[in-house]
Amino acid sequence: MVDQVAAYMAGHGMVRRGEKVGVAVSGGADSMCLFHALLELRPRWDLELHVLHVNHGLRGEASDADERFVVAASKSWDVPVHVRRVTVPAGENLEQAARTARLTFFREMRQLVDRVATGHTLNDQAETVLFRFLRGTGPSGLTGILPSTADGLIRPLLSVSRAEVEGFLREKGVGWRTDETNRERNFVRNRIRLDLLPLLERVYNPGVIGQLAQTADIAREEEGFWKGYLTRYEVRLVQGAVVLGTDVLAMEGRAVARRLVREAIQQVKGDLREIEYKHVEAALRLATQKEGSGRLQLPGVDVFRSFDRVRIARLGDYARERRAVSMPLGVPGEIHLPEGGVRLRATLVDGYNEDQAETTSCNLLDWDRIEGPLTARYWLPGDGYHPAGSARAQKIKDLFQLHRVPLWERRFWPMVESSQGIVWTRRFGAARFASAGPATARALQIDELSDD
Repeated sequence: MVDQVAAYMAGHGMVRRGEKVGVAVSGGADSMCLFHALLELRPRWDLELHVLHVNHGLRGEASDADERFVVAASKSWDVPVHVRRVTVPAGENLEQAARTARLTFFREMRQLVDRVATGHTLNDQAETVLFRFLRGTGPSGLTGILPSTADGLIRPLLSVSRAEVEGFLREKGVGWRTDETNRERNFVRNRIRLDLLPLLERVYNPGVIGQLAQTADIAREEEGFWKGYLTRYEVRLVQGAVVLGTDVLAMEGRAVARRLVREAIQQVKGDLREIEYKHVEAALRLATQKEGSGRLQLPGVDVFRSFDRVRIARLGDYARERRAVSMPLGVPGEIHLPEGGVRLRATLVDGYNEDQAETTSCNLLDWDRIEGPLTARYWLPGDGYHPAGSARAQKIKDLFQLHRVPLWERRFWPMVESSQGIVWTRRFGAARFASAGPATARALQIDELSDD
C-alpha cells in the first residue's frame, strides 16, 4: 500500500525532495495511516514531517484524549507536533465550522511547512461525489476532493480504500482513535457513509466506491480542459467586476455560456458556494433576452444587463446613490476623482497642430475661449451641453443611449466645466463653443489617464 501511495503522490507531483510536510493527524484510522505511510516514505524524498492536530473540544474528555494520543504517537517517532485548540461558535453548522477552523490552522502553518497532507481516502472521494450529486451540482462539483490544491493541501491516500487503511494499520500493529460522532445519523455525510453507500454496494454495484472515485477523476480532467479552453474568452476581473458580451453568451452555445457565467461568478466571489443551476440559468436568461436592460441578485453577486453587456459584481458594489464630487482642475494640472478611479490631466499646447488634432481633436479646447477656473466632476442626471460637431445641444443621457453606454459606466463618467458650463466630457469631447480649431493660439488638451 505504501508503494501505491508513493506512486499516487509522484503522479500528482505532491512533494519535492527536501520539503517540509505538515501531516494532519486527528488520531483516527485514516490520519494514522497517512502518518505511518509518510514515515515510511520520508527517506525516499528526504522529507521533514510535522504533525498538525486540531482539538475542536466538541467531545469533551474524548477530544482531549485524542490530543494526548496524537502527541504521544508523534513523540514516539520524534516528529514535532503542533496542536491548535479551537472553540466552535454555538449555533453554527458544526461540521462546516470545524472544517473552517482546521483550514485556518493549516493556512497559518504554511509559514512553517511547504505542504499540508490530509488523510482523505477513496471512500471519502466517493462520499463527496455522491453527496454533491444528491444535493445538486454540475460537472465541476463532481470533481470531488482534489489530489492537491493551490494553497498547499495534498491528499496522498485518495487512491486507498478505507478497508486498505485498516488492513495496513492492523498489519503494522498501529492503533487509532474512534470518533463516535461519525456514527451519528443526524449528519447527511454520515448517513451516506453508513446507509446509502453500503446499500448501493450490496444491491446495485459492489464496485460503486471505485466507480464514483473514477467519475471524480474524469470530471477533474474535463474541468482542466475547460479551464484552458475558456482562456480564449476575455473573462477578467476589473475593479471588482466582470463584464461579458451578450453576443458571446448567445452565440457560443449553452455549454460554453454556462461555464463563462460560472467563471465570472467565481472570479467575483472567490468561490461558487450557494450558486446553483437555477442561478446560472437565470443569469443566462437575462443575458440572452432581446435588447433591453435588467438586473437580478444571486447569492453574493449582482448581475446587471445593459445593452449588449452583462456586468457581474459583488452584491452592494453598485449603488444608485452617488456623492456629489467636484474638484478644481489646474492648468497645467492633474487630479484623481475619488470612487470611480478616474484621473484627468490638463496641459497647454502652443497653437493647433493638424496632425495632433487627428487623434486628440475631441480633447482639444481653445484656452482663450474658456472663462473662469475649471472643475472636474462626474455626470449627474439633467446634465447637457452642445458637443462640437453636433447641430444642437443634447442631454448627456441621450448621448449615453445613442452611444450605448452601459448603465454602470455612467455613474463615474467624468466631465470638466467652467463658469460657462460643461466644456468637455469623456468620449463625447469638447463643447462646441470651446473646441479648438485652426485659429486657436493656445490649446488646452485634456487626457484621461489609466488608474493603475
